[in-house]
Amino acid sequence: MTGVARRVATYEDVLNAPENMVAEVLDGDLHLHPRPRRRHTRTASALGAHLVTAFDLGATGPAGHIVLRRPELHLGCDILVPDLAAWRDARFPGDVDNDDPFFEVAPDWACEILSDSTARVDRMKKVPIYAREGVAFVWIVDPRDRTIEVLRLGNASGYELVGTWGGDEGPFQLVPFDAVPLPAVAFWGRSIPPR
Repeated sequence: MTGVARRVATYEDVLNAPENMVAEVLDGDLHLHPRPRRRHTRTASALGAHLVTAFDLGATGPAGHIVLRRPELHLGCDILVPDLAAWRDARFPGDVDNDDPFFEVAPDWACEILSDSTARVDRMKKVPIYAREGVAFVWIVDPRDRTIEVLRLGNASGYELVGTWGGDEGPFQLVPFDAVPLPAVAFWGRSIPPR
């Protein structure tokens, strides 16, 4: 008995996905998940703001990186949308004449912010793709548990755990952005009193 050939998802599938869904192609499969919830969005916004201010604009740190929120990455046959990503200035594939909505050069750093709908895919599908593409550092941030895992690409072994941080213990000095300690509020946001 012969099996039915597996259909490999394409960029066309991403473009045809419902507008309220984030679409990615991982290992040939289309993955759809709802837009992030409030806690997830708050973490991405607060962390992105701190990293852009220090490491992109250089207002509070050494600059030298381009930090983007939710860039679409076309890496081989895979299409990924990390919550945050950064390229060292010298490697940034920016070109004012190229206004494509995606990047084909892997970033130097990627951050995945876990949610109920993405945690398994982030860890089991996306992290190995980042390793294959040579992304030097990956942060796995869990706003529910208030934890941060920092992974560094090893030689042939894939990623090695640099360490795990969390809670309100900050400030956190996390590679590759360890030149400026990041306060806990950069990850979890400030407390807002109930109305």
